[in-house]
Amino acid sequence: MFSAVDGIRPHLLAIKAYEPISPFEVVSERLGRSPETIVKLDGNENPFGTLPAVREALGKLRFPHIYPDPQSTLLRDALSRHTRVPAENLLAGAGSDELIDLLMRLMLEPGDRILVCPPTFGMYAFSASVNAAAVVEVHRGPGFALDLAGIERAVREHRPKIVFIASPNNPDGSLLPTETLEILLGMPVLVALDEAYIEFAPSGSSRLREVPARENLVVLRTFSKWAGLAGLRVGYGAFPSSLMPHLQKIKQPYNLSVAGTTAALVCLQGVDELETIGRKLVTERQRLHAGLQEISYLSPYPSQSNFILCRVVDRQAVELQAALARRGILVRYFDTPELRDHLRITVGRPEQTEILLAALSELE
Repeated sequence: MFSAVDGIRPHLLAIKAYEPISPFEVVSERLGRSPETIVKLDGNENPFGTLPAVREALGKLRFPHIYPDPQSTLLRDALSRHTRVPAENLLAGAGSDELIDLLMRLMLEPGDRILVCPPTFGMYAFSASVNAAAVVEVHRGPGFALDLAGIERAVREHRPKIVFIASPNNPDGSLLPTETLEILLGMPVLVALDEAYIEFAPSGSSRLREVPARENLVVLRTFSKWAGLAGLRVGYGAFPSSLMPHLQKIKQPYNLSVAGTTAALVCLQGVDELETIGRKLVTERQRLHAGLQEISYLSPYPSQSNFILCRVVDRQAVELQAALARRGILVRYFDTPELRDHLRITVGRPEQTEILLAALSELE
């Protein structure tokens, strides 16, 4: 008798599921705490939430019963004005995660390779596995710096089609130096630069505007962090002109919802307000980093993002995470060899910083 599972593609039977953070509602119920009392610092979300104008616009949606524009024309035009990148080079998606997967579906045959530099964002390797591609890893060196010699050797030996680099990198918050990117762009490979956290880095750090003049550079961005739209799933990317027609024809026709599009358009009208919030988070990041340095068992890394990675030096990081959770404070633990003794802490509001630092001090 035929079973549905018999038809599953073999490589997907063995794939390891991506491990996201636990849903807020589930954690709230498990801890026996209302969501309002939880200090949520595990998902790199914007602790100030969405702009009030976004909430108002979502409550007044005129045509939620009508399919959205499959080309996201209004949003791409608004993004073009905001980024000064031609709309013809911009593609919107349901978060940058969708665009990562879309790029792989366009470029990769089963057995093709991508290159990643762990520790880094886990969706690159996950999406490659879903697309039956192999993952070449070139691990980062001290201070999470890229091993350029190792990357050059891996590109030469394994011929990956795409190199995925996050800048700032998740989970450590380090920014990719300009000269390093230039070396990468000189290699025979497509470079996908993930700038999900670029709004928290120094001005001028983005390479988005260079994409139209490059043949092997893709830059990905998101509204999830800076704009506070993580729950609405809106991302975008700048792609070489040669790729755009093919990306457009293989993407899902209605990939971005009316709600997500509306929220993103309102955010682009409120850029000044978002930039003010971004500056507040950078200031709070600096204050949080200073406070974490005062905790004897933590060694925080410098960060150009909205989170700080800490090495836990004299106890088990996973036990520290659990102890904080019992106090209603959520931080991120990664059960990987490189990060087993680390915790990543999202920058929160000032009052959340105070609660976290007080709890960490009590645990000394």
